[in-house]
Amino acid sequence: TVAEMQALGRRALAVACDQRDAGEVAAAVAEVERHLGDVDVLVNNAAIFRRTPFPDLTEDDWDDHLATNLKGPFLFARAVAAGMRSRGRGKIVNLADVAAFRPWPDYLPYSVAKAGLIALTQGLARALAPEVQVNAVAPGAVLWPPDYPEEAKRQFLARVPLGHAGDPADVARVVRFLIEGSDYVTGAVIPVDGGRLLV
Repeated sequence: TVAEMQALGRRALAVACDQRDAGEVAAAVAEVERHLGDVDVLVNNAAIFRRTPFPDLTEDDWDDHLATNLKGPFLFARAVAAGMRSRGRGKIVNLADVAAFRPWPDYLPYSVAKAGLIALTQGLARALAPEVQVNAVAPGAVLWPPDYPEEAKRQFLARVPLGHAGDPADVARVVRFLIEGSDYVTGAVIPVDGGRLLV
């Protein structure tokens, strides 16, 4: 990905980081700022997504999902927020999921973490205003879990008004709008779900 971006004439840097660890997050942000300058935009997209039926859930499953999918975005937002506010501008976009509104029973820790991410988004939108806009995108059926049965996909898509799965580009366009398209949107959660939440 870095090579692809550089081939387009863009500056790019890949930094490995365990986003569950505050020290690693702070070091990653410092590394980015050293090489690329101030962080004006943060997109929190890293997440884990593992199928575990409720009777089989362990405390480690629960903790791992919440640490990765909720604590991680909090730590990154905290690491960049002060700089954004001091410069008088910044955008944070969190990748949530429609599972925050319609939890998937076999993906309960994931669904709960994404619901928490929406609350974090709205809380940060208030806490960081007026300098920083904080929003979330909630994709629906875009990328399926590897073990998701074909029949279950068909049943799910039968309840999607647009009748088909989305594409990652659909999500990317909404993220781009939140970064470039408006300075008067904050605290919003935009579903990219083919209308699934309407049903």
